[in-house]
Amino acid sequence: MNSPSLAVRCQNVIKTYDTGDQKVTALNSVNLEIATGELMMLVGPSGCGKTTLISVIAGILDQDSGHCEVLGEDLLSMSNQHKLNFRARNIGFVFQAFNLLPSLNAAENVSIPLIINGIKRAEAERKAISVLEQVGLGARVKALSSELSGGQQQRVAIARALVHSPRLIVCDEPTSSLDHETGHNVMTLLKDVALYKDRTLVIVTHDARIFDFADRIAEMDDGHIVKVKGTKG
Repeated sequence: MNSPSLAVRCQNVIKTYDTGDQKVTALNSVNLEIATGELMMLVGPSGCGKTTLISVIAGILDQDSGHCEVLGEDLLSMSNQHKLNFRARNIGFVFQAFNLLPSLNAAENVSIPLIINGIKRAEAERKAISVLEQVGLGARVKALSSELSGGQQQRVAIARALVHSPRLIVCDEPTSSLDHETGHNVMTLLKDVALYKDRTLVIVTHDARIFDFADRIAEMDDGHIVKVKGTKG
């Protein structure tokens, strides 16, 4: 069942939400394969299921039915603790709202995944500073999030997603609040830093300005994958 050439394989994935009065189907028999080392974008109108799908792929949500294999593992079959450990080791998530802790400086925010994985604080912060330098924030490692611009906060969030060298990086609208130049720089950074050593990157976006960075684009509508197309050639 495990395929070393696939980072993600979703088969007939269904996810519903109970709103009280009715059930809403967010994912309706989704089928999608994402290759190791690929940059895949998920696009489509608001409410079509994009964020739900990446949340299932990242192990944040459980699907109701169907199969989702991530890095050769079936997340639904894992215990909660096994899933937490798997995510901590293997998955980086860049949230749309950044989710930086306001009381921590940039280096401390970035070091969190390492501390969760049992790295001592001093070593974790050293590694965090190294990654912040890679994303061009070496001079801002002691800055609180309130002291950073939106683009700088986004780069801190990206550094936090990269610091533990995850094999799968999932991003929710990483350029939605950024101007064209900053968004282009963020995507260049993600493509250059995130995809080396056979890492895989999955990005939810409405931003057509960054589509050319993708290897393939999966179009979603009404809980379905309606089309997957390459961007090269």
